[in-house]
Amino acid sequence: MKTVYVIGHRNPDSDSIISATAYARLKQLMGHSEYVAARAGNLSPQTEYIMNRFKLPIPQYVPDLIPKVSYYMTRECQTVSCDTSLWKAVNAMQEHDRKVMPVVQDGGKYVSLLHYSAFAKNVLQIVNPEKSAAISTTIGLISETISAQPVITFNEEETFRCVTLVAGSQFESFKKRLALHAPSTVIVITGDRKDIQEYCAQEKVRAIIITSGYTPDKELRALAEKNGVSLLVSPYDTSATSMLIIYSSPVSSMANQELAPLNANDTIKKVRPILQKAPGGTLPVIDDSNNLLGVISESDLLNEPCIEVCLVDHNELSQAVEGIENYKIREVIDHHRLGSFSTRYPITFINRPVGATCTIVTNLYRQHHVSIPKEIACILLCGILTDTLVLQSATTTDEDRETAEYLSNITNLDIQTLGKDIITASSSLKGRSAEDVTKQDMKEFNEKGHKFTVSQIEVSSPSEVLDRKEEFFTLLDSVRTSRGCLFSALMVTDIINLTSLMLVAADPSFLQVVEIPRTDHDNIFVLKNIVSRKKQLIPLLSEQIEKLENA
Repeated sequence: MKTVYVIGHRNPDSDSIISATAYARLKQLMGHSEYVAARAGNLSPQTEYIMNRFKLPIPQYVPDLIPKVSYYMTRECQTVSCDTSLWKAVNAMQEHDRKVMPVVQDGGKYVSLLHYSAFAKNVLQIVNPEKSAAISTTIGLISETISAQPVITFNEEETFRCVTLVAGSQFESFKKRLALHAPSTVIVITGDRKDIQEYCAQEKVRAIIITSGYTPDKELRALAEKNGVSLLVSPYDTSATSMLIIYSSPVSSMANQELAPLNANDTIKKVRPILQKAPGGTLPVIDDSNNLLGVISESDLLNEPCIEVCLVDHNELSQAVEGIENYKIREVIDHHRLGSFSTRYPITFINRPVGATCTIVTNLYRQHHVSIPKEIACILLCGILTDTLVLQSATTTDEDRETAEYLSNITNLDIQTLGKDIITASSSLKGRSAEDVTKQDMKEFNEKGHKFTVSQIEVSSPSEVLDRKEEFFTLLDSVRTSRGCLFSALMVTDIINLTSLMLVAADPSFLQVVEIPRTDHDNIFVLKNIVSRKKQLIPLLSEQIEKLENA
Protein backbone atom coordinates (compact mmCIF):
# COMPACT_ATOMS: atom_id res chain seq x y z
CA MET A 1 0.00 0.00 0.00
CA LYS A 2 1.28 3.44 -0.89
CA THR A 3 1.70 6.31 1.55
CA VAL A 4 0.76 9.78 0.31
CA TYR A 5 2.54 12.47 2.28
CA VAL A 6 0.60 15.73 2.50
CA ILE A 7 3.49 18.13 2.97
CA GLY A 8 4.22 21.84 2.89
CA HIS A 9 7.37 23.71 2.00
CA ARG A 10 10.73 23.64 3.75
CA ASN A 11 10.86 25.78 6.92
CA PRO A 12 7.05 25.55 7.19
CA ASP A 13 4.91 28.30 8.67
CA SER A 14 1.60 27.75 10.46
CA ASP A 15 -0.49 27.82 7.28
CA SER A 16 1.72 25.10 5.80
CA ILE A 17 1.60 22.78 8.83
CA ILE A 18 -2.11 23.30 9.50
CA SER A 19 -3.24 22.88 5.89
CA ALA A 20 -1.25 19.62 5.67
CA THR A 21 -2.83 18.36 8.90
CA ALA A 22 -6.36 19.35 7.91
CA TYR A 23 -6.19 18.13 4.32
CA ALA A 24 -4.80 14.74 5.33
CA ARG A 25 -7.69 14.40 7.80
CA LEU A 26 -10.18 15.32 5.06
CA LYS A 27 -8.83 12.62 2.75
CA GLN A 28 -8.92 10.08 5.59
CA LEU A 29 -12.54 10.97 6.36
CA MET A 30 -13.30 10.40 2.67
CA GLY A 31 -11.89 6.88 2.91
CA HIS A 32 -8.31 7.48 1.75
CA SER A 33 -6.33 6.12 4.69
CA GLU A 34 -3.04 6.32 2.78
CA TYR A 35 -2.87 10.12 3.22
CA VAL A 36 -0.49 11.15 6.04
CA ALA A 37 0.25 14.67 7.26
CA ALA A 38 3.96 15.46 7.06
CA ARG A 39 6.33 18.37 7.55
CA ALA A 40 9.65 19.20 5.92
CA GLY A 41 11.06 21.24 8.81
CA ASN A 42 10.73 22.20 12.45
CA LEU A 43 7.72 23.99 13.88
CA SER A 44 7.88 27.70 14.63
CA PRO A 45 6.92 28.77 18.17
CA GLN A 46 3.66 30.09 16.71
CA THR A 47 2.73 26.76 15.12
CA GLU A 48 3.79 24.82 18.19
CA TYR A 49 1.53 27.01 20.33
CA ILE A 50 -1.45 26.40 18.03
CA MET A 51 -1.00 22.61 17.80
CA ASN A 52 -0.49 22.27 21.54
CA ARG A 53 -3.43 24.51 22.41
CA PHE A 54 -5.84 22.40 20.40
CA LYS A 55 -4.15 19.09 21.28
CA LEU A 56 -3.37 17.92 17.76
CA PRO A 57 -0.43 15.64 16.90
CA ILE A 58 2.51 17.15 15.08
CA PRO A 59 2.75 15.94 11.44
CA GLN A 60 5.37 13.30 10.71
CA TYR A 61 8.83 14.75 10.17
CA VAL A 62 10.18 14.01 6.68
CA PRO A 63 13.53 15.82 6.42
CA ASP A 64 14.01 14.71 2.82
CA LEU A 65 12.60 12.39 0.18
CA ILE A 66 15.90 11.15 -1.19
CA PRO A 67 15.09 7.58 -2.38
CA LYS A 68 15.57 5.17 0.52
CA VAL A 69 15.38 1.43 1.03
CA SER A 70 12.08 1.72 2.94
CA TYR A 71 10.38 3.19 -0.15
CA TYR A 72 11.18 0.18 -2.35
CA MET A 73 11.51 -2.81 -0.05
CA THR A 74 9.13 -5.77 0.19
CA ARG A 75 7.66 -5.74 3.68
CA GLU A 76 5.99 -9.14 3.57
CA CYS A 77 8.66 -11.82 3.54
CA GLN A 78 9.00 -15.41 4.70
CA THR A 79 11.24 -15.95 7.72
CA VAL A 80 12.41 -18.87 9.83
CA SER A 81 13.24 -18.91 13.52
CA CYS A 82 16.71 -19.73 14.80
CA ASP A 83 15.71 -23.19 16.07
CA THR A 84 14.12 -24.33 12.80
CA SER A 85 15.94 -27.25 11.18
CA LEU A 86 17.92 -26.60 8.02
CA TRP A 87 15.80 -29.24 6.26
CA LYS A 88 12.55 -27.45 7.08
CA ALA A 89 14.02 -24.06 6.13
CA VAL A 90 15.29 -25.25 2.76
CA ASN A 91 11.91 -26.81 1.99
CA ALA A 92 10.25 -23.49 2.88
CA MET A 93 12.58 -21.66 0.48
CA GLN A 94 11.61 -24.05 -2.31
CA GLU A 95 7.90 -23.90 -1.48
CA HIS A 96 7.83 -20.10 -1.59
CA ASP A 97 10.37 -19.85 -4.41
CA ARG A 98 12.78 -17.73 -2.35
CA LYS A 99 16.47 -17.27 -3.07
CA VAL A 100 17.13 -16.11 0.48
CA MET A 101 15.34 -16.37 3.80
CA PRO A 102 16.02 -14.23 6.89
CA VAL A 103 16.60 -16.03 10.17
CA VAL A 104 15.03 -14.31 13.19
CA GLN A 105 14.83 -14.70 16.93
CA ASP A 106 11.59 -14.58 18.87
CA GLY A 107 10.16 -11.08 18.53
CA GLY A 108 11.46 -10.60 15.00
CA LYS A 109 15.07 -9.62 15.71
CA TYR A 110 17.28 -10.29 12.70
CA VAL A 111 20.02 -12.91 13.22
CA SER A 112 21.37 -14.11 9.87
CA LEU A 113 20.51 -14.84 6.25
CA LEU A 114 19.98 -18.31 4.80
CA HIS A 115 20.90 -18.63 1.15
CA TYR A 116 21.95 -21.58 -0.97
CA SER A 117 25.62 -20.61 -1.06
CA ALA A 118 25.83 -20.36 2.71
CA PHE A 119 24.28 -23.68 3.63
CA ALA A 120 25.97 -25.49 0.70
CA LYS A 121 29.34 -24.33 1.99
CA ASN A 122 28.53 -25.45 5.54
CA VAL A 123 27.18 -28.83 4.41
CA LEU A 124 30.27 -29.48 2.29
CA GLN A 125 32.44 -28.90 5.34
CA ILE A 126 30.42 -31.49 7.26
CA VAL A 127 30.44 -34.20 4.58
CA ASN A 128 34.11 -33.70 3.70
CA PRO A 129 35.57 -37.24 4.09
CA GLU A 130 38.93 -35.80 5.11
CA LYS A 131 37.43 -34.06 8.14
CA SER A 132 35.46 -35.47 11.03
CA ALA A 133 33.08 -32.59 11.52
CA ALA A 134 30.40 -32.50 14.19
CA ILE A 135 27.09 -30.72 13.78
CA SER A 136 24.98 -28.84 16.30
CA THR A 137 21.50 -30.27 16.71
CA THR A 138 18.90 -31.54 19.18
CA ILE A 139 17.14 -34.85 19.54
CA GLY A 140 13.90 -33.06 18.69
CA LEU A 141 15.28 -31.64 15.43
CA ILE A 142 16.73 -35.02 14.43
CA SER A 143 13.38 -36.68 15.07
CA GLU A 144 11.53 -34.00 13.06
CA THR A 145 13.98 -34.07 10.14
CA ILE A 146 13.98 -37.85 9.62
CA SER A 147 10.26 -38.16 10.44
CA ALA A 148 11.20 -40.59 13.20
CA GLN A 149 8.95 -42.44 15.57
CA PRO A 150 10.29 -41.59 19.05
CA VAL A 151 10.37 -44.66 21.31
CA ILE A 152 11.99 -42.89 24.21
CA THR A 153 13.74 -39.48 24.36
CA PHE A 154 15.75 -37.49 26.88
CA ASN A 155 16.52 -33.74 26.92
CA GLU A 156 14.79 -33.44 23.58
CA GLU A 157 15.39 -29.68 23.11
CA GLU A 158 18.97 -29.51 24.41
CA THR A 159 21.46 -28.46 21.73
CA PHE A 160 24.68 -30.49 21.55
CA ARG A 161 27.58 -31.15 19.19
CA CYS A 162 26.75 -34.42 17.45
CA VAL A 163 29.06 -37.05 15.94
CA THR A 164 27.20 -39.50 13.72
CA LEU A 165 28.42 -43.11 13.49
CA VAL A 166 26.91 -45.54 11.00
CA ALA A 167 27.18 -49.13 12.25
CA GLY A 168 28.11 -50.66 8.92
CA SER A 169 31.27 -52.50 9.94
CA GLN A 170 31.82 -55.67 11.97
CA PHE A 171 31.03 -55.52 15.66
CA GLU A 172 34.66 -55.38 16.89
CA SER A 173 35.57 -52.70 14.36
CA PHE A 174 32.56 -50.62 15.40
CA LYS A 175 33.54 -50.85 19.09
CA LYS A 176 36.96 -49.39 18.26
CA ARG A 177 35.38 -46.50 16.34
CA LEU A 178 32.96 -45.76 19.15
CA ALA A 179 35.78 -45.73 21.67
CA LEU A 180 37.33 -42.73 19.88
CA HIS A 181 34.42 -40.44 20.92
CA ALA A 182 32.69 -39.35 24.10
CA PRO A 183 29.47 -41.43 24.10
CA SER A 184 27.34 -38.45 25.12
CA THR A 185 28.09 -36.79 21.75
CA VAL A 186 27.45 -39.84 19.58
CA ILE A 187 24.37 -40.63 17.50
CA VAL A 188 24.48 -44.24 16.25
CA ILE A 189 22.59 -45.18 13.09
CA THR A 190 21.99 -48.90 12.72
CA GLY A 191 19.68 -51.42 11.15
CA ASP A 192 18.33 -54.51 12.95
CA ARG A 193 21.68 -55.45 14.51
CA LYS A 194 20.80 -56.24 18.10
CA ASP A 195 24.43 -56.60 19.19
CA ILE A 196 25.19 -53.04 18.10
CA GLN A 197 21.95 -51.74 19.61
CA GLU A 198 22.53 -53.35 23.03
CA TYR A 199 26.21 -52.36 23.16
CA CYS A 200 25.43 -48.72 22.36
CA ALA A 201 22.71 -48.64 25.03
CA GLN A 202 25.17 -50.06 27.57
CA GLU A 203 27.83 -47.47 26.57
CA LYS A 204 25.24 -44.68 27.08
CA VAL A 205 25.49 -43.01 23.67
CA ARG A 206 23.34 -39.95 23.12
CA ALA A 207 20.86 -41.69 20.82
CA ILE A 208 20.29 -44.81 18.79
CA ILE A 209 18.44 -44.52 15.49
CA ILE A 210 17.09 -47.78 14.11
CA THR A 211 16.53 -47.51 10.35
CA SER A 212 14.06 -48.96 7.83
CA GLY A 213 11.26 -48.93 10.40
CA TYR A 214 12.58 -51.92 12.38
CA THR A 215 10.86 -52.12 15.76
CA PRO A 216 13.17 -52.39 18.80
CA ASP A 217 12.32 -55.07 21.37
CA LYS A 218 11.23 -54.28 24.90
CA GLU A 219 14.54 -55.37 26.40
CA LEU A 220 16.40 -52.71 24.33
CA ARG A 221 13.84 -50.09 25.28
CA ALA A 222 14.26 -50.90 28.98
CA LEU A 223 18.05 -50.76 28.74
CA ALA A 224 17.97 -47.44 26.85
CA GLU A 225 15.59 -45.95 29.38
CA LYS A 226 17.77 -47.12 32.26
CA ASN A 227 20.89 -45.50 30.78
CA GLY A 228 19.30 -42.28 29.46
CA VAL A 229 19.70 -43.15 25.79
CA SER A 230 17.19 -41.72 23.32
CA LEU A 231 15.75 -44.35 20.99
CA LEU A 232 14.26 -43.37 17.60
CA VAL A 233 12.92 -45.39 14.67
CA SER A 234 13.54 -43.94 11.20
CA PRO A 235 11.28 -44.88 8.29
CA TYR A 236 14.23 -44.46 5.90
CA ASP A 237 17.14 -46.77 5.18
CA THR A 238 20.54 -46.19 6.73
CA SER A 239 21.91 -44.16 3.82
CA ALA A 240 18.97 -41.74 3.66
CA THR A 241 18.81 -41.40 7.43
CA SER A 242 22.49 -40.48 7.77
CA MET A 243 22.15 -37.91 4.97
CA LEU A 244 19.08 -36.30 6.52
CA ILE A 245 20.68 -35.91 9.93
CA ILE A 246 23.08 -33.38 8.42
CA TYR A 247 20.04 -31.21 7.73
CA SER A 248 18.80 -31.43 11.31
CA SER A 249 21.11 -28.59 12.38
CA PRO A 250 19.34 -25.40 13.49
CA VAL A 251 19.20 -23.05 10.57
CA SER A 252 21.06 -20.40 12.60
CA SER A 253 24.21 -22.53 12.52
CA MET A 254 24.07 -22.91 8.73
CA ALA A 255 23.06 -19.36 7.70
CA ASN A 256 25.37 -16.49 6.84
CA GLN A 257 25.93 -14.33 9.92
CA GLU A 258 28.64 -12.19 8.35
CA LEU A 259 26.40 -10.65 5.68
CA ALA A 260 25.36 -7.22 6.97
CA PRO A 261 21.66 -6.33 6.57
CA LEU A 262 20.55 -2.98 5.15
CA ASN A 263 18.90 -0.26 7.18
CA ALA A 264 15.51 1.05 6.08
CA ASN A 265 16.98 4.58 6.00
CA ASP A 266 19.90 3.68 3.73
CA THR A 267 19.78 5.53 0.41
CA ILE A 268 19.24 3.65 -2.82
CA LYS A 269 22.43 5.20 -4.17
CA LYS A 270 24.38 3.56 -1.36
CA VAL A 271 22.78 0.10 -1.52
CA ARG A 272 22.55 -0.41 -5.27
CA PRO A 273 26.17 -1.66 -5.66
CA ILE A 274 25.81 -3.73 -2.47
CA LEU A 275 22.75 -5.51 -3.84
CA GLN A 276 24.58 -6.32 -7.05
CA LYS A 277 27.06 -8.41 -5.06
CA ALA A 278 24.54 -9.93 -2.61
CA PRO A 279 23.43 -13.60 -2.86
CA GLY A 280 20.47 -13.68 -5.22
CA GLY A 281 20.64 -9.88 -5.42
CA THR A 282 18.61 -9.72 -2.21
CA LEU A 283 19.29 -8.53 1.33
CA PRO A 284 17.27 -8.21 4.55
CA VAL A 285 16.19 -4.79 5.83
CA ILE A 286 16.21 -3.83 9.51
CA ASP A 287 15.37 -0.79 11.61
CA ASP A 288 17.65 0.92 14.11
CA SER A 289 16.68 -1.66 16.77
CA ASN A 290 17.65 -4.63 14.56
CA ASN A 291 14.02 -5.61 13.97
CA LEU A 292 13.50 -7.26 10.59
CA LEU A 293 11.26 -5.11 8.38
CA GLY A 294 11.48 -7.01 5.09
CA VAL A 295 13.81 -7.64 2.18
CA ILE A 296 14.91 -5.70 -0.87
CA SER A 297 16.20 -7.03 -4.18
CA GLU A 298 17.63 -5.51 -7.33
CA SER A 299 14.31 -6.06 -9.09
CA ASP A 300 12.50 -4.00 -6.42
CA LEU A 301 14.46 -0.97 -7.55
CA LEU A 302 12.72 -1.16 -10.91
CA ASN A 303 9.29 -0.75 -9.30
CA GLU A 304 7.54 2.49 -8.40
CA PRO A 305 8.30 3.62 -4.82
CA CYS A 306 5.60 3.21 -2.18
CA ILE A 307 5.60 6.98 -1.60
CA GLU A 308 3.58 9.67 -3.37
CA VAL A 309 3.08 13.30 -2.35
CA CYS A 310 0.48 16.03 -2.15
CA LEU A 311 1.89 19.56 -1.94
CA VAL A 312 0.18 22.23 0.13
CA ASP A 313 1.02 25.94 0.49
CA HIS A 314 3.62 25.88 -2.30
CA ASN A 315 4.10 24.78 -5.89
CA GLU A 316 7.73 25.68 -6.56
CA LEU A 317 10.07 22.69 -6.41
CA SER A 318 12.87 24.92 -5.08
CA GLN A 319 10.78 25.28 -1.90
CA ALA A 320 9.74 21.64 -1.71
CA VAL A 321 11.32 18.94 0.41
CA GLU A 322 14.60 17.70 -1.05
CA GLY A 323 14.25 14.72 -3.40
CA ILE A 324 10.61 15.31 -4.33
CA GLU A 325 11.43 15.04 -8.05
CA ASN A 326 11.72 11.27 -7.57
CA TYR A 327 8.03 10.78 -6.75
CA LYS A 328 4.59 11.17 -8.24
CA ILE A 329 2.86 14.35 -7.13
CA ARG A 330 -0.85 13.58 -6.79
CA GLU A 331 -2.20 17.00 -5.87
CA VAL A 332 -1.21 20.63 -5.30
CA ILE A 333 -3.25 22.97 -3.09
CA ASP A 334 -1.81 26.45 -2.93
CA HIS A 335 -2.40 30.21 -2.93
CA HIS A 336 0.96 31.45 -4.22
CA ARG A 337 2.17 32.45 -7.68
CA LEU A 338 2.86 29.64 -10.14
CA GLY A 339 6.45 28.48 -10.30
CA SER A 340 8.28 26.42 -12.90
CA PHE A 341 6.19 23.37 -12.17
CA SER A 342 5.37 20.50 -14.51
CA THR A 343 4.42 16.81 -14.32
CA ARG A 344 4.34 13.91 -16.77
CA TYR A 345 0.68 13.22 -16.01
CA PRO A 346 -2.53 15.10 -15.15
CA ILE A 347 -2.93 15.98 -11.45
CA THR A 348 -5.37 17.83 -9.23
CA PHE A 349 -4.08 21.42 -9.04
CA ILE A 350 -6.02 23.87 -6.88
CA ASN A 351 -4.60 27.39 -6.75
CA ARG A 352 -6.73 30.27 -5.54
CA PRO A 353 -5.85 33.95 -4.97
CA VAL A 354 -6.74 33.94 -1.26
CA GLY A 355 -4.80 34.85 1.86
CA ALA A 356 -4.21 31.35 3.22
CA THR A 357 -4.12 27.74 2.07
CA CYS A 358 -6.27 26.99 5.12
CA THR A 359 -9.07 28.96 3.48
CA ILE A 360 -8.95 26.63 0.48
CA VAL A 361 -8.83 23.48 2.65
CA THR A 362 -11.78 24.65 4.78
CA ASN A 363 -13.90 25.14 1.70
CA LEU A 364 -12.88 21.72 0.33
CA TYR A 365 -14.52 20.23 3.43
CA ARG A 366 -17.64 22.23 2.65
CA GLN A 367 -17.62 21.31 -1.06
CA HIS A 368 -17.33 17.60 -0.26
CA HIS A 369 -20.01 17.87 2.46
CA VAL A 370 -17.63 16.51 5.09
CA SER A 371 -18.18 17.68 8.66
CA ILE A 372 -15.08 19.44 10.01
CA PRO A 373 -13.93 17.94 13.34
CA LYS A 374 -13.92 20.71 15.95
CA GLU A 375 -10.19 20.56 16.67
CA ILE A 376 -9.46 20.75 12.92
CA ALA A 377 -11.81 23.72 12.55
CA CYS A 378 -9.95 25.47 15.38
CA ILE A 379 -6.53 25.15 13.79
CA LEU A 380 -7.88 26.04 10.33
CA LEU A 381 -9.10 29.32 11.77
CA CYS A 382 -5.66 29.86 13.32
CA GLY A 383 -4.03 29.14 9.96
CA ILE A 384 -6.11 31.80 8.22
CA LEU A 385 -5.43 34.37 10.93
CA THR A 386 -1.67 33.79 10.95
CA ASP A 387 -1.30 34.05 7.17
CA THR A 388 -3.45 37.18 6.90
CA LEU A 389 -2.19 39.01 10.02
CA VAL A 390 -5.62 38.53 11.61
CA LEU A 391 -7.38 39.47 8.35
CA GLN A 392 -5.43 42.75 8.00
CA SER A 393 -2.86 41.76 5.37
CA ALA A 394 -3.15 43.06 1.81
CA THR A 395 -3.59 39.43 0.71
CA THR A 396 -6.82 39.05 2.68
CA THR A 397 -9.89 38.47 0.48
CA ASP A 398 -13.62 38.40 1.12
CA GLU A 399 -13.39 34.61 0.87
CA ASP A 400 -10.87 34.58 3.74
CA ARG A 401 -13.14 36.77 5.87
CA GLU A 402 -16.24 34.70 5.16
CA THR A 403 -14.37 31.45 5.83
CA ALA A 404 -12.88 32.77 9.07
CA GLU A 405 -16.34 33.86 10.22
CA TYR A 406 -17.75 30.43 9.39
CA LEU A 407 -15.00 28.71 11.41
CA SER A 408 -15.44 31.20 14.26
CA ASN A 409 -19.14 30.33 14.45
CA ILE A 410 -18.68 26.55 14.52
CA THR A 411 -15.79 26.68 17.03
CA ASN A 412 -17.15 29.48 19.24
CA LEU A 413 -13.75 31.21 19.04
CA ASP A 414 -13.62 35.00 18.78
CA ILE A 415 -11.44 36.06 15.86
CA GLN A 416 -9.80 39.07 17.51
CA THR A 417 -9.19 37.33 20.83
CA LEU A 418 -7.73 34.27 19.15
CA GLY A 419 -5.59 36.44 16.88
CA LYS A 420 -4.21 38.35 19.86
CA ASP A 421 -3.40 35.08 21.66
CA ILE A 422 -1.47 33.81 18.63
CA ILE A 423 0.45 37.08 18.20
CA THR A 424 1.36 37.21 21.90
CA ALA A 425 2.58 33.62 21.84
CA SER A 426 4.75 33.99 18.77
CA SER A 427 6.07 37.56 18.44
CA SER A 428 8.84 37.51 21.06
CA LEU A 429 12.38 36.72 19.89
CA LYS A 430 13.76 36.38 23.41
CA GLY A 431 16.09 33.39 23.72
CA ARG A 432 16.04 32.62 19.99
CA SER A 433 19.14 32.64 17.80
CA ALA A 434 19.43 34.58 14.55
CA GLU A 435 19.60 31.29 12.67
CA ASP A 436 16.42 29.97 14.29
CA VAL A 437 14.54 33.22 13.56
CA THR A 438 15.78 33.59 9.98
CA LYS A 439 15.35 29.98 8.89
CA GLN A 440 11.98 29.25 10.52
CA ASP A 441 10.14 30.71 7.50
CA MET A 442 12.74 31.02 4.76
CA LYS A 443 11.75 30.57 1.13
CA GLU A 444 14.00 30.38 -1.90
CA PHE A 445 13.01 32.01 -5.19
CA ASN A 446 14.43 32.13 -8.70
CA GLU A 447 13.90 35.17 -10.88
CA LYS A 448 15.51 35.54 -14.32
CA GLY A 449 18.18 33.05 -13.35
CA HIS A 450 18.96 34.72 -10.01
CA LYS A 451 18.40 32.79 -6.80
CA PHE A 452 17.46 34.64 -3.63
CA THR A 453 15.94 33.88 -0.25
CA VAL A 454 13.39 35.84 1.73
CA SER A 455 12.58 35.05 5.35
CA GLN A 456 9.76 36.68 7.28
CA ILE A 457 9.35 37.19 11.00
CA GLU A 458 6.42 38.92 12.70
CA VAL A 459 7.21 41.01 15.78
CA SER A 460 5.43 43.49 18.01
CA SER A 461 8.48 45.77 17.81
CA PRO A 462 11.22 45.76 15.09
CA SER A 463 13.73 46.91 17.72
CA GLU A 464 14.03 43.27 18.83
CA VAL A 465 15.78 42.60 15.52
CA LEU A 466 17.51 45.95 15.02
CA ASP A 467 19.25 45.69 18.38
CA ARG A 468 20.85 42.47 17.07
CA LYS A 469 21.22 43.54 13.43
CA GLU A 470 24.90 42.56 13.06
CA GLU A 471 24.07 39.04 14.21
CA PHE A 472 21.33 38.82 11.58
CA PHE A 473 23.50 40.29 8.81
CA THR A 474 26.22 37.71 9.51
CA LEU A 475 23.67 34.90 9.25
CA LEU A 476 22.08 36.30 6.07
CA ASP A 477 25.47 36.64 4.40
CA SER A 478 26.29 33.05 5.32
CA VAL A 479 23.01 31.88 3.76
CA ARG A 480 23.63 33.93 0.60
CA THR A 481 27.15 32.57 0.18
CA SER A 482 26.36 28.93 0.92
CA ARG A 483 23.39 28.86 -1.47
CA GLY A 484 24.98 30.91 -4.23
CA CYS A 485 22.25 33.57 -4.04
CA LEU A 486 22.16 37.09 -5.40
CA PHE A 487 20.87 38.21 -2.01
CA SER A 488 19.27 36.94 1.19
CA ALA A 489 16.69 39.05 2.98
CA LEU A 490 14.84 39.08 6.29
CA MET A 491 11.44 40.78 6.26
CA VAL A 492 10.65 42.06 9.76
CA THR A 493 6.92 42.74 9.94
CA ASP A 494 5.56 45.04 12.65
CA ILE A 495 2.20 43.44 13.44
CA ILE A 496 1.09 46.44 15.49
CA ASN A 497 1.70 49.16 12.89
CA LEU A 498 1.31 46.86 9.85
CA THR A 499 4.56 47.83 8.17
CA SER A 500 7.94 46.15 7.66
CA LEU A 501 11.69 46.56 7.51
CA MET A 502 13.96 44.43 5.35
CA LEU A 503 17.53 43.43 6.21
CA VAL A 504 19.50 42.43 3.12
CA ALA A 505 22.85 40.74 2.58
CA ALA A 506 23.55 41.09 -1.15
CA ASP A 507 26.00 41.23 -4.00
CA PRO A 508 27.08 44.91 -4.25
CA SER A 509 25.84 45.06 -7.86
CA PHE A 510 22.30 44.41 -6.65
CA LEU A 511 22.40 46.96 -3.84
CA GLN A 512 23.42 49.65 -6.34
CA VAL A 513 20.21 49.30 -8.36
CA VAL A 514 17.71 48.82 -5.52
CA GLU A 515 15.26 51.72 -5.39
CA ILE A 516 13.57 51.13 -2.06
CA PRO A 517 13.76 53.66 0.79
CA ARG A 518 16.53 52.89 3.27
CA THR A 519 17.20 53.68 6.90
CA ASP A 520 20.53 55.21 7.88
CA HIS A 521 21.95 51.72 7.35
CA ASP A 522 22.62 50.91 3.68
CA ASN A 523 21.40 47.33 4.05
CA ILE A 524 18.14 48.01 5.91
CA PHE A 525 15.16 49.01 3.77
CA VAL A 526 11.84 50.55 4.77
CA LEU A 527 8.79 48.67 3.45
CA LYS A 528 6.03 51.10 4.32
CA ASN A 529 2.59 49.47 4.55
CA ILE A 530 4.04 46.21 3.19
CA VAL A 531 3.24 43.14 5.25
CA SER A 532 2.78 40.40 2.63
CA ARG A 533 5.85 38.65 1.31
CA LYS A 534 3.85 36.89 -1.39
CA LYS A 535 1.68 39.67 -2.76
CA GLN A 536 3.68 42.82 -2.01
CA LEU A 537 7.38 42.13 -1.43
CA ILE A 538 8.19 39.47 -4.05
CA PRO A 539 6.76 41.53 -6.97
CA LEU A 540 8.77 44.52 -5.67
CA LEU A 541 11.97 42.47 -5.52
CA SER A 542 11.29 41.10 -9.02
CA GLU A 543 11.28 44.71 -10.28
CA GLN A 544 14.68 45.32 -8.65
CA ILE A 545 16.14 42.23 -10.31
CA GLU A 546 14.82 43.40 -13.67
CA LYS A 547 16.62 46.72 -13.12
CA LEU A 548 19.82 44.77 -12.47
CA GLU A 549 19.32 42.89 -15.75
CA ASN A 550 18.85 46.15 -17.64
CA ALA A 551 21.69 48.00 -15.96
